Amino acid sequence: MRRIEYVKKKKMRSTLRRLMLLTVTMLTAALTLFLALRLYAQIAGAPSLSVPKASVFLDKNSNQIGDRFSAERRYWVDLDDMSPFLIDAAVAVEDKNFYKHNGFDYRRIAGALLRDAKAGRKVEGASTITQQYAKNLYLTFEKTWTRKIQEALYAYRMEIFYDKDVILEGYLNTVYFGHGMYGVEAASKFYFGKPAKDLTLEESAAIIAITKGPSIYSPIENPERSRERQLLVLSLMEDQGYITARQEERAANEQLALKTREWVDAKRVAPYFLDEVWREAEKILASKGRHPAEGGWTIRTTLDQHHQQTAEEMVDKWMPDSELQVGFMSIEPGTGAITSLVGGVDYTESPFNRVTQANRQPGSAMKPILYAAALEDGFNPLTFMSTEKTIFTYDDGRSTYEPNNVNGKFAGQPISLAQAIAISDNIFAVKTLEEIGYKKFSKMADRLGVHTDFPESPAIALGTSEVTLFDMTNAYNRIASGGVDIQPTTILSITDAEGKTVYEHPKQSKKHILSEQDAFVLTHLMTGMFDPVFNDYTYATGLSMRQKQTRPYAAKSGTTISDQYLIGYTPSLTAGIWTGFDVGQQLTDSQDKAASKKIWIDFMEKVHSGKPAEPFIPPDGVSSVIVDVETGGIAVNECERQRLVYVKEKDMPQKLCTDKTLREQRYSSDEEGENKKFELFPFSFFE
Repeated sequence: MRRIEYVKKKKMRSTLRRLMLLTVTMLTAALTLFLALRLYAQIAGAPSLSVPKASVFLDKNSNQIGDRFSAERRYWVDLDDMSPFLIDAAVAVEDKNFYKHNGFDYRRIAGALLRDAKAGRKVEGASTITQQYAKNLYLTFEKTWTRKIQEALYAYRMEIFYDKDVILEGYLNTVYFGHGMYGVEAASKFYFGKPAKDLTLEESAAIIAITKGPSIYSPIENPERSRERQLLVLSLMEDQGYITARQEERAANEQLALKTREWVDAKRVAPYFLDEVWREAEKILASKGRHPAEGGWTIRTTLDQHHQQTAEEMVDKWMPDSELQVGFMSIEPGTGAITSLVGGVDYTESPFNRVTQANRQPGSAMKPILYAAALEDGFNPLTFMSTEKTIFTYDDGRSTYEPNNVNGKFAGQPISLAQAIAISDNIFAVKTLEEIGYKKFSKMADRLGVHTDFPESPAIALGTSEVTLFDMTNAYNRIASGGVDIQPTTILSITDAEGKTVYEHPKQSKKHILSEQDAFVLTHLMTGMFDPVFNDYTYATGLSMRQKQTRPYAAKSGTTISDQYLIGYTPSLTAGIWTGFDVGQQLTDSQDKAASKKIWIDFMEKVHSGKPAEPFIPPDGVSSVIVDVETGGIAVNECERQRLVYVKEKDMPQKLCTDKTLREQRYSSDEEGENKKFELFPFSFFE
């Protein structure tokens, strides 16, 4: 009996030893595994939470006008910039023990395994928010054990190195909400047209409901299923104490107002302009040692939405139903801020930007640059030259050039620079180029920002060299700015994803590339294109716009067989337009020819509507005088064609328009009968 008891006790002690050994082994294995995991985590370090983020474009008033993204549209926002309802809904539905576990909810895993076993298939997931975030960041969505193990390892590392709020914030910024939207901010703007911080309870529930299955619970594609899931989210929030029963009831009875139509419309804001913004941003960021591909940039632009909408409206109104194309831009004197830009009739059909990328002949729109050089060389508004039909020789006499005017006619007497620019006389322009020389003209163009090769041919005075509308409008804007070296820009500031300001547009230079006096005299000369007092063998070129004109404009048009240009300004805004055909087609239809002037004048009138007319204020050293257009003498009653002109003080006329010597001087010619240039004052720039 004792023997039997001894044997039993011995077996019991042996069993206990084995159990203890097994327990110790298991504990040791668990501890070893834990230490190994910990060591692995420490060696591997904190996993990167970096994700591609959309870059956001703002207008000058900080209203969002567009975005740019690589594969995923995502706007990263802090938890503080999310609605509390949204955060609570996510935790209630996706992981109610989120703030209690260390990355794995073991009870939930066990329950899910049990239900899967009973069903004989996978019917329920048990991933925590941390695991889902890890999957969003690093893994594919394939259902394999390898992927689950990797997910667990990433989740463990994330829980070690990051706070819960960091993980929750990352999850809410990376989860997919359908229709190309990643993260709650993109989803909120897409579905409800507002930032995530402004979501109501019912909207928050509808957003979080989508995470279960974006294709199944989208309120756009499956409104009934979305509604069912939204009610479940609200119920879970009430069960877990996030909201009261009364709040749940009120939210359940609220009708959702989706704003996806507004999102589609918003994406169409100034696409040509935004392309140009991104090109400029890439250069700026590269110069700062940053990579544009980082994403998450907030780029505040110079766009004025009123100007942009007006430009698009006028293009839509006046462009004929043909293959005619358009480029249009507006820019502020003094700041260089580009306020609107239209690069073509339809961006979806052709993203080619005809403002910045198309090189076309500007025609007579080049003349103000020529006359800027002439004013600097001694010309003045009352410089007269004969402008009869002329054949010019060049290239050491080997070549000839015979320019015509638009109507094939020529002036029957010498005309002034003031009149020549108003009626766009071509003989006067070519003679001016011959007088000042190619080098001075080319250097002036370069100083004003028109960088192109000018061959030594008389035709370049009439705008035969190809340029961009962007460069030409910038040149006029520098004249409008008083001759200051203003640099055009589309960007006011850039901040990175962390909110750090990377770039702020510097103050513009005060450097003069043209004297303030010459810039003003040239500006006033360009008001002549709207004035019928200059009419002669042809009309002032802006008369078709005069009926709509309510304020002073300085402008110049240009016409070739294939291109129409018009660029001009007020003291506060410069605008330029080109119309023509993309490939080798001439302008023959009257509607095609008229489009540029109609678009330009209607744009300028509308954007200035309600504002007082701004006069061009002369600087020191420039004085006004009323002269007789025909003689350039000081006007008196006997001389009918009178006009106010501005000249530098040294160029003030000294004789009355009735002085006989003026007419005699105007109509005199040299002994050979060649054209002669007339200077009416006692000082001469030919000396």
